Amino acid sequence: MSDERPEKPLPELRASDADRDRVVERLRDAVAEGRLDMEEFEERLEAAYTSRTYAELEPLTKDLPAAPMPMPMPMPVSGPGYASAPAAGSGWPARIGGTGTSATAVAVMSGFQRKGRWTVPARFDAVAFWGGGELDLREADFAQREVVINCVAIMGGIQITVPPGVEVDVRGFGLMGAFDQSDSPGPPEPGAPRVVVTGFAFWGGVEIKVKHPKQPVRPVDGGPPRKEL
Repeated sequence: MSDERPEKPLPELRASDADRDRVVERLRDAVAEGRLDMEEFEERLEAAYTSRTYAELEPLTKDLPAAPMPMPMPMPVSGPGYASAPAAGSGWPARIGGTGTSATAVAVMSGFQRKGRWTVPARFDAVAFWGGGELDLREADFAQREVVINCVAIMGGIQITVPPGVEVDVRGFGLMGAFDQSDSPGPPEPGAPRVVVTGFAFWGGVEIKVKHPKQPVRPVDGGPPRKEL
C-alpha cells in the first residue's frame, strides 16, 4: 500500500525569497517599460514582500507580459581588461570562485549592509525602498570573474564600494534619480573581477565609490596593530 500523499495545489505552496525576488524584478521592468506607474509599483512591491504563498504572488504580475529571456552572459576572453593569467602576487585568483554568501538584500524603511569577508554571487539583487543599503566589496570574494549587482532604489539610496583595480560597468537607469560613479577605479588589474551595476532608481540614487581596503596600522610606540578608521 502506497503512503504517498497527493501534492498540495501550487497556489497553496509557500513562496520562497527567490520567488518574491523574481516578482519584484518583473515589476521593476514593468515600471521601466511604462506598464506601471509609481503608485501601482509601490503597492505591488509591498504586496510582493509580504506575500506568503504563490496564490498571493500570482496576481501581482498576471496582467503583465512575460519577461524576455535574458541573454547568456559572455565568458571572459583575452583582450583589454581581461588577462589570460593573473599577475604573480595579485591575490585575485584566490578570491574568485565558490558559492555566494547571499543573493539578496532588502531595506524597506530600514537599512542593510554587506561588508567584510563575504562572497558576491554571480547576481546580487539589492532593493532600498525608503531606506538605504551599503555593499562593500573591498574584502569580498567573488563567485565568478564577472558579477552583476542589480539595484532598485525607490526614495532611498544604495552605496557600492569597490577596491582600486576592479573593473566597474554602470548600466543603471535613473528617473528623477541617478547612478553616480564619480570615482575612477583605475586600470583593471590582471585577474581582477568585473562588476556590472544595473537597475532602476526613482527619487533615489546608487553611488559607486572606490576606496583602498583597510590595512592594519602599527602605532609609533610599537604597540599592537590597529585598524584604519
